[in-house]
Amino acid sequence: MKNSFIRWIVNFFRPPAKSGLNLGRRQVLSTGIAGLGGGLLFHALPLSASRTFNPELIRPPGSESEDAFLASCVRCGECMKVCPTNVLQPAMLEGGLAGLWSPVLKMRMGFCEYKCNMCGRACPTGAIRPLALEGKQTIRIGLAFIDRNACLPHAYAKRCQVCADHCPLSEKAIWMEEIPVINARGNKVFVKRPYVNADLCIGCGVCANKCPVPGEGAIRIKSVGETRNLKNQLPKRQ
Repeated sequence: MKNSFIRWIVNFFRPPAKSGLNLGRRQVLSTGIAGLGGGLLFHALPLSASRTFNPELIRPPGSESEDAFLASCVRCGECMKVCPTNVLQPAMLEGGLAGLWSPVLKMRMGFCEYKCNMCGRACPTGAIRPLALEGKQTIRIGLAFIDRNACLPHAYAKRCQVCADHCPLSEKAIWMEEIPVINARGNKVFVKRPYVNADLCIGCGVCANKCPVPGEGAIRIKSVGETRNLKNQLPKRQ
């Protein structure tokens, strides 16, 4: 298939056989670069998550397996229209070329509201299954990971527990450990450092969205552990 794509690129830039056009060295070089670049792009971008797992590819709760999801999703945008937090956004290349414009969750733009199941109810094709609220709240769309090099308590000995405070689960998926540390002034202070309970986290992204660290934040949601894909899981405990 890659060879076919490269041939398509080359043929697209190639003049008709009987046009009489004499390509110069610059045109030939441009055509070769375009063909090579297209082939490399095609090789680098997966067609579906069944072949590779992209940690940035977070699908809505109730989504089918990736191949089935892409086959059913018609990119109508209805799920995005009803999302109350604006977390659902059209995918660029997170899901490969085949996933272009399909819905993905961008946690710095919003979060999956714990008490909402509108996306599944709005989907006209069943790519996102309609779920009762209780069922939706048990589906894991990903897992929170804490970047200890950016987290305020971990990296800078500063007090912060925004992530734990905003976790919507009745049994918090983020727990705090209070420990004594030496701050930048050489003073001994007590800070609470957050940790993720992987058995409880459903990847809703509230913690990532509310994290006060600018830019990417200190908490990122990855697709690891998603309910819909039994192969994309953390290793089992020994």
